[in-house]
Amino acid sequence: MKISYKKLWILLIKKDITPVKLRKDLNIATGTMTKLRKNEEVALSVLLRICEYLDCNIGDICDAVKTDDIY
Repeated sequence: MKISYKKLWILLIKKDITPVKLRKDLNIATGTMTKLRKNEEVALSVLLRICEYLDCNIGDICDAVKTDDIY
């Protein structure tokens, strides 16, 4: 499984919030923003802060996406 933050970027566009504004308002590290852009794992605490800021649920900003990787 992999994580996708596509919903986050769509929600930011709908609410007319730039990623830069989100980062500054929540004091998110630039490295964490890079992880979000690359669909990499970030701390749950960061995701919950984003949810509180956007007044949404965690499922509104990310999805678990099945991959074809074989273990």
